[in-house]
Amino acid sequence: MIVDSHLPLETWGRHWIGRLQRWSDKRVWSRGGFEFLMFGIKQAWACLFGGAMLALIVGTHLLWPLAWPEAEAPVSRYDFLVVAALGIQAAMLALRLESWEEARVIFLFHVAGTVMELFKTAHGSWIYPEDSLLRIGAVPLFSGFMYASVGSYIARVQRIFGIRVRRYPPLWMTWALAAAIYVNFFAHHWLPDMRLALFAATAVLFGRTGFFFTADRRRRSMPILLGFFLVALFIWLAENMATFGRAWAYPGQADGWEMVGVEKLGSWFLLMIISVVLVSIVHRPEPEPGPA
Repeated sequence: MIVDSHLPLETWGRHWIGRLQRWSDKRVWSRGGFEFLMFGIKQAWACLFGGAMLALIVGTHLLWPLAWPEAEAPVSRYDFLVVAALGIQAAMLALRLESWEEARVIFLFHVAGTVMELFKTAHGSWIYPEDSLLRIGAVPLFSGFMYASVGSYIARVQRIFGIRVRRYPPLWMTWALAAAIYVNFFAHHWLPDMRLALFAATAVLFGRTGFFFTADRRRRSMPILLGFFLVALFIWLAENMATFGRAWAYPGQADGWEMVGVEKLGSWFLLMIISVVLVSIVHRPEPEPGPA
């Protein structure tokens, strides 16, 4: 399943994937069907941190009130999520499911996300409706781990799928674009929103870029812009689950949960650019061998 052999549990997983592959060759499976299954398994493995966080958010939302009345709870739900996130992160490092370089990427996401949270909550873009002790201002500390989940996924998926790129733009250009996107998340509260211009710049910069990956045994390719959109779509779906779990609430959800508007897909798409660029600081994009 995994490229790196220095991660014991993941090497063990790759051993069992090899056995599944040999088993599939002896059955009436279509090769495409088994490859699709493998794609789903690897994607789920790449989402390990984010999936665990989402399960905790929804699970505690459903079960916390049943365990004890809110006034008698020994710790707030948000504080429990902070401790649980730290525990998951420590376990992934201890079991070598994540490298220390990937942990550095996650830390960058945590810092960048927390700064954005402080600004956005101060301007009423969303709120955290529950009380907690472990917080900075109106922002509970577990919120940074939700951004870290995206960073963890981007770092892990590159390793798990052996992702390589072709016609990747110069790094300084991607850094400049990511910086402009990040600034616009703040500046559009006072200045004209430059989102459409940023979409256009992203299309120009990454329009010719493709990435290559291995789900089963065959190398596949995809335009990187399509990859950005698909990941943004799944983050939007996860966001709907997280707001259902009252991790945070948008103004329209104050009186009860409703689906997050599809316009948020654009924000998550732009966040993907920032995410990939942050990961590239630690893991530089590697070229796919062959003709450019």
